[in-house]
Amino acid sequence: MGKIKVTRCEIEGLCVIEPTVFQDERGYFVETYNYNDFAAEGLDMKFVQDNQSMSVKGVLRGLHFQKQFPQGKLVRAIRGTVFDVAVDLRGGSATYGKWFGVVLSAENKKQFYIPEGFAHGFLVLSDEAEFAYKVTDFYHPGDEGGLKWDDPEIGVEWPIEQGMELILSEKDQKWLGLKDTFKFE
Repeated sequence: MGKIKVTRCEIEGLCVIEPTVFQDERGYFVETYNYNDFAAEGLDMKFVQDNQSMSVKGVLRGLHFQKQFPQGKLVRAIRGTVFDVAVDLRGGSATYGKWFGVVLSAENKKQFYIPEGFAHGFLVLSDEAEFAYKVTDFYHPGDEGGLKWDDPEIGVEWPIEQGMELILSEKDQKWLGLKDTFKFE
Protein backbone atom coordinates (compact mmCIF):
# COMPACT_ATOMS: atom_id res chain seq x y z
CA MET A 1 0.00 0.00 0.00
CA GLY A 2 2.37 2.63 1.16
CA LYS A 3 5.93 3.07 -0.13
CA ILE A 4 8.69 4.76 1.67
CA LYS A 5 11.35 7.32 0.88
CA VAL A 6 14.75 6.27 2.24
CA THR A 7 17.53 8.82 2.64
CA ARG A 8 20.89 7.24 3.29
CA CYS A 9 23.02 9.29 5.66
CA GLU A 10 26.69 10.18 5.32
CA ILE A 11 27.51 7.42 7.85
CA GLU A 12 27.07 4.07 6.11
CA GLY A 13 24.14 2.05 7.39
CA LEU A 14 22.12 4.92 8.86
CA CYS A 15 18.86 5.75 7.08
CA VAL A 16 16.10 8.31 7.54
CA ILE A 17 12.82 6.80 6.41
CA GLU A 18 9.75 8.78 5.43
CA PRO A 19 6.56 6.79 4.99
CA THR A 20 3.76 7.89 2.68
CA VAL A 21 1.03 9.68 4.65
CA PHE A 22 -2.56 9.45 3.45
CA GLN A 23 -4.42 12.43 4.87
CA ASP A 24 -7.92 13.85 4.50
CA GLU A 25 -10.51 15.68 6.59
CA ARG A 26 -10.82 12.65 8.92
CA GLY A 27 -7.15 12.57 9.84
CA TYR A 28 -4.37 10.42 8.43
CA PHE A 29 -3.19 6.86 7.85
CA VAL A 30 0.43 5.81 7.63
CA GLU A 31 2.01 2.40 7.22
CA THR A 32 5.02 2.64 9.55
CA TYR A 33 6.56 -0.68 8.60
CA ASN A 34 6.08 -3.05 5.69
CA TYR A 35 8.71 -5.72 5.22
CA ASN A 36 8.34 -5.74 1.43
CA ASP A 37 8.81 -1.97 1.11
CA PHE A 38 11.86 -2.04 3.40
CA ALA A 39 13.38 -5.06 1.64
CA ALA A 40 12.93 -3.35 -1.75
CA GLU A 41 15.18 -0.59 -0.35
CA GLY A 42 17.79 -3.08 0.85
CA LEU A 43 16.59 -2.98 4.46
CA ASP A 44 15.73 -6.61 5.10
CA MET A 45 16.37 -6.79 8.83
CA LYS A 46 14.15 -8.92 11.06
CA PHE A 47 12.60 -7.22 14.08
CA VAL A 48 11.92 -9.30 17.21
CA GLN A 49 10.67 -6.77 19.77
CA ASP A 50 8.80 -3.45 19.94
CA ASN A 51 9.50 -0.93 22.71
CA GLN A 52 7.90 2.36 23.70
CA SER A 53 8.84 5.05 26.20
CA MET A 54 7.45 8.38 27.36
CA SER A 55 9.73 11.17 28.51
CA VAL A 56 9.38 14.81 29.47
CA LYS A 57 11.20 17.81 28.03
CA GLY A 58 14.91 17.80 28.73
CA VAL A 59 15.22 14.04 29.19
CA LEU A 60 18.34 12.78 27.46
CA ARG A 61 18.45 9.01 27.10
CA GLY A 62 21.70 7.47 25.95
CA LEU A 63 23.97 6.93 24.39
CA HIS A 64 23.21 3.18 24.66
CA PHE A 65 24.21 -0.06 22.96
CA GLN A 66 24.37 -3.78 23.72
CA LYS A 67 27.83 -5.35 23.50
CA GLN A 68 27.44 -9.08 22.79
CA PHE A 69 23.89 -8.93 21.41
CA PRO A 70 23.83 -5.69 19.40
CA GLN A 71 20.49 -4.36 18.25
CA GLY A 72 19.49 -2.64 15.05
CA LYS A 73 16.75 -0.11 15.82
CA LEU A 74 13.97 1.50 13.82
CA VAL A 75 12.92 4.50 15.90
CA ARG A 76 10.22 7.17 15.69
CA ALA A 77 8.42 9.74 17.82
CA ILE A 78 4.71 8.98 17.98
CA ARG A 79 3.95 12.04 20.12
CA GLY A 80 6.08 15.13 20.55
CA THR A 81 9.56 15.85 19.21
CA VAL A 82 13.00 14.40 19.87
CA PHE A 83 16.50 14.92 18.55
CA ASP A 84 17.76 11.43 17.82
CA VAL A 85 21.46 10.53 17.57
CA ALA A 86 23.55 7.56 16.47
CA VAL A 87 27.31 7.23 17.01
CA ASP A 88 29.37 4.79 14.94
CA LEU A 89 31.20 2.30 17.19
CA ARG A 90 32.24 -0.13 14.43
CA GLY A 91 35.97 -0.64 14.89
CA GLY A 92 36.90 -0.97 11.21
CA SER A 93 34.61 1.81 10.01
CA ALA A 94 35.97 4.91 8.28
CA THR A 95 33.40 6.88 10.31
CA TYR A 96 34.22 5.37 13.73
CA GLY A 97 33.34 7.89 16.45
CA LYS A 98 31.26 10.08 14.09
CA TRP A 99 27.66 10.94 14.87
CA PHE A 100 24.51 11.76 12.96
CA GLY A 101 21.38 13.38 14.35
CA VAL A 102 17.85 13.92 13.07
CA VAL A 103 14.69 15.53 14.45
CA LEU A 104 11.88 13.00 14.74
CA SER A 105 8.38 14.18 15.53
CA ALA A 106 4.76 13.10 15.47
CA GLU A 107 4.29 15.80 12.82
CA ASN A 108 7.08 14.87 10.40
CA LYS A 109 6.56 11.11 10.91
CA LYS A 110 10.19 10.44 10.01
CA GLN A 111 11.82 7.25 11.22
CA PHE A 112 15.50 6.57 11.76
CA TYR A 113 17.14 3.19 11.19
CA ILE A 114 20.28 2.56 13.24
CA PRO A 115 22.00 -0.77 12.48
CA GLU A 116 23.99 -2.91 14.87
CA GLY A 117 27.32 -1.37 15.87
CA PHE A 118 26.07 2.07 16.90
CA ALA A 119 25.36 3.82 20.17
CA HIS A 120 21.94 5.49 20.24
CA GLY A 121 20.28 8.23 22.26
CA PHE A 122 17.77 11.05 22.09
CA LEU A 123 16.88 14.37 23.67
CA VAL A 124 13.23 15.33 24.22
CA LEU A 125 12.51 18.80 22.77
CA SER A 126 8.73 18.98 23.36
CA ASP A 127 6.91 19.08 26.71
CA GLU A 128 6.46 15.31 26.43
CA ALA A 129 7.37 12.71 23.85
CA GLU A 130 6.39 9.13 23.23
CA PHE A 131 9.09 7.20 21.46
CA ALA A 132 8.60 3.84 19.73
CA TYR A 133 11.21 1.51 18.37
CA LYS A 134 11.56 -1.90 16.82
CA VAL A 135 14.74 -3.87 17.55
CA THR A 136 16.51 -6.74 15.80
CA ASP A 137 17.55 -8.59 18.96
CA PHE A 138 16.07 -9.01 22.40
CA TYR A 139 17.23 -6.96 25.37
CA HIS A 140 19.79 -8.85 27.44
CA PRO A 141 20.24 -7.46 30.99
CA GLY A 142 23.88 -7.12 31.88
CA ASP A 143 24.92 -6.67 28.24
CA GLU A 144 24.32 -2.96 28.06
CA GLY A 145 26.97 -0.42 27.35
CA GLY A 146 26.94 3.31 27.03
CA LEU A 147 28.83 6.33 25.89
CA LYS A 148 29.08 9.70 27.61
CA TRP A 149 26.43 11.92 25.99
CA ASP A 150 28.68 15.00 25.98
CA ASP A 151 32.03 13.43 25.12
CA PRO A 152 34.00 16.26 23.43
CA GLU A 153 35.84 13.71 21.27
CA ILE A 154 32.52 12.90 19.57
CA GLY A 155 31.08 16.42 19.78
CA VAL A 156 27.36 15.74 19.37
CA GLU A 157 25.66 19.10 18.82
CA TRP A 158 22.60 18.55 21.01
CA PRO A 159 19.98 21.29 20.45
CA ILE A 160 19.78 22.26 24.12
CA GLU A 161 17.59 25.32 24.42
CA GLN A 162 18.57 28.16 26.72
CA GLY A 163 17.22 27.37 30.18
CA MET A 164 16.50 23.72 29.37
CA GLU A 165 17.24 21.52 32.35
CA LEU A 166 18.72 18.21 31.27
CA ILE A 167 17.40 15.10 32.98
CA LEU A 168 19.66 12.05 32.81
CA SER A 169 19.39 8.70 34.57
CA GLU A 170 22.01 7.91 37.16
CA LYS A 171 23.40 5.27 34.79
CA ASP A 172 23.62 7.72 31.85
CA GLN A 173 25.60 10.16 34.00
CA LYS A 174 28.35 7.56 34.53
CA TRP A 175 29.21 6.37 31.03
CA LEU A 176 32.77 6.97 29.79
CA GLY A 177 33.99 8.70 26.65
CA LEU A 178 34.80 7.16 23.28
CA LYS A 179 38.46 6.39 24.01
CA ASP A 180 37.46 4.37 27.09
CA THR A 181 34.45 2.52 25.72
CA PHE A 182 33.58 -0.67 23.89
CA LYS A 183 34.29 -0.98 20.16
CA PHE A 184 32.47 -3.36 17.82
CA GLU A 185 34.85 -5.46 15.75
